[in-house]
Amino acid sequence: MSLEVSTPDGRGAARADAHVRVAIVDDDALVRAGLRMILGGDPRIDVVGEGGDGHEGLALIERERPDVVLMDIRMPRLDGLVATRRLTERGSPARVIVLTTFDTDEMVLTALRHGAAGFLLKDTPPEDLVLAVGRVARGEPMLSPSVTAQLIAAVAQPPDDGRERSARERLARLTDREREVAVAVGRGLSNAEIARKLYMGVATVKTHVGHLFAKLEAANRVQIARCVHDAGLV
Repeated sequence: MSLEVSTPDGRGAARADAHVRVAIVDDDALVRAGLRMILGGDPRIDVVGEGGDGHEGLALIERERPDVVLMDIRMPRLDGLVATRRLTERGSPARVIVLTTFDTDEMVLTALRHGAAGFLLKDTPPEDLVLAVGRVARGEPMLSPSVTAQLIAAVAQPPDDGRERSARERLARLTDREREVAVAVGRGLSNAEIARKLYMGVATVKTHVGHLFAKLEAANRVQIARCVHDAGLV
């Protein structure tokens, strides 16, 4: 598994052997110890620090500049959803994987709206957790199977008129080629799959995806997919 780090649009990729810097934010010391042990077993991952609540997590992230953050939701003083939203508002490059015992529809959608790049349950197998860190570090979304099923069900619901109109207005900012890429993202295709389908290079796809993040004001590929679904294009 490659743990290559890149920006969301695929530019500025680090060396293929670069380590992924990870911060752990959870109010349970045993959970933090377990996560550190799991991630520390992979030589390509560096755990750069731990926080016991959202406030400690935000300070840690600002200080250590991790690539990926494992963020619990239910924490004292400042919960993980608010902390994730604040990171997004600050323009932090750190990518958040929300890690929790709960996976209610509203919690999943709130986390994604706030900019989370992944949502995993705490009973995720260790090897899948390591895989998720690698994928999110590369700018790919990562959702547990149960969360994916909920998300599909949510976006499959007919949008209300206001949401559909808003989505279509945002998509009107795109070029024809960007719109094709957006629709492909909405169908869940990876960059490599989009490149094959639309007959373009992977680097070109990454550039278009970067434009989508900016023009659609999206923090992750899931939000791009929601916009496309709301507009009725998929």
